[in-house]
Amino acid sequence: MSDFGKPENTSPDLLVIGAGSAGFSAAITAAESGAQVVVVGEGTIGGTCVNVGCVPSKNMIRATEILHKATKSDRFSGIEASARLVDWRALVQQKQEMVDELRKAKYEDLLPEYPLVSYVPGRAEFTGNGIEIAVGDVRYTPKKVIIATGSSSALPPIDGIQDVPVLDSTTALELDTLPTSLLIIGGGVIGCELGSMFSRAGVAVTICCRSRLLPDTEPEISAALATILWNEGVEFCEGVGYQKVEHNSDGIVLTCENEKGELLIKADQLLVASGRRPNTEALKLDLAGIVQTGRGGIVVDAFMQTSHPDVYAAGDVTGQDMFVYMAAYGAKLAARNAMNGNNHAYDNSTMPAVVFTDPQVATVGLSEAVAKAQGFEVKTSVITLDNVPRFIAARETAGLIKLVADTKTDKLLGAAILAPEAGDLIQTVVMALKGGLTARDLGDTIFPYLTGVEGLKLAAQSFGKDVKKLSCCAG
Repeated sequence: MSDFGKPENTSPDLLVIGAGSAGFSAAITAAESGAQVVVVGEGTIGGTCVNVGCVPSKNMIRATEILHKATKSDRFSGIEASARLVDWRALVQQKQEMVDELRKAKYEDLLPEYPLVSYVPGRAEFTGNGIEIAVGDVRYTPKKVIIATGSSSALPPIDGIQDVPVLDSTTALELDTLPTSLLIIGGGVIGCELGSMFSRAGVAVTICCRSRLLPDTEPEISAALATILWNEGVEFCEGVGYQKVEHNSDGIVLTCENEKGELLIKADQLLVASGRRPNTEALKLDLAGIVQTGRGGIVVDAFMQTSHPDVYAAGDVTGQDMFVYMAAYGAKLAARNAMNGNNHAYDNSTMPAVVFTDPQVATVGLSEAVAKAQGFEVKTSVITLDNVPRFIAARETAGLIKLVADTKTDKLLGAAILAPEAGDLIQTVVMALKGGLTARDLGDTIFPYLTGVEGLKLAAQSFGKDVKKLSCCAG
């Protein structure tokens, strides 16, 4: 019997390994088509996002935004406001209560709603007998398997890193007390988000990275975000080569170098946010002949099928598009293909990505560099937020919008936005790309005045005119 009181079926239509967002998406999709499904989950049900990733981090990020907004109230004449953090532990506890409630509502309480789905706690591994799966002493012989075991934080290859106390994105959000200073290795999504959050909570933060902040996004966005965070007190060392890290009476000491020479960076604690590795080590994939990448990810084709025809994989375990919504999307396709034949291809061409700094960074489609590398003759439009009436009125003009288009066809290829709530604004460009709109189409579209999304219209118009010369709502 499973721990939810449902009879186990050792020969189900589908066995899903992993009980996070991707695993549940696959299980629900298959069950809705009438399949008998067994979900095997190791650890806390719900996976990374709801328990230790997206949900708790965004909750804490929003909480510390309140502290920051109060310090910026003087941008409006006649207003004075203040806010202070009085009980960090209470904030962490409230975050955990929310996580527990959401996990129960979106995972534990969902299982009884799907009688065709059984949940089995434990570690799954291939036995070498076809796609037979062992969970403890029980052997399962499903018709199809979907692997959705996610990923975990990975340590960078720095001398001494194994011998020092290290925080990751999970343990950092569980700290009972705030450190006085924090060194973050990694300038990607997690490093930027948590670096900003801890800085606003009063911690002296230094972010070190091998190249630049958010290296995959547009350089204009990266530079502007670095300036914003710098103005809030975050220190940076970009373009570094790591030599060693030590733990002594002074705390953490990182030795690195850049074009300025050797640097010694000291902090009370170290947070590593330099990457994640797919959770594949315990699965014994080699016994099923399942091919992996050099970084441990499971190789899949456009239909989420692995090198074994009866095994599919989705989400972070593939090492691609490590966003929870892409994991759920890929898992849904994997379930449909596993149950009914390979008819649904994975498409990430209009995949939005959001970094929950403040202002947020949001992207979709091709960057200028990627578009050129793919052979497009490109044109770009970049406008700063002091050209957008919404942000002028709100006195929040730190940020920019960049559009990339094909010079020959005028077709939009991609966008990057650094602005308040950019994650909401980017969806307009997602729909524009899906619809094959040109820059002129976007510029000719009616947008409501004094909204952030109007900035996209202005950015599109700036391909052919100076928007500073337009009156309000002109064009």
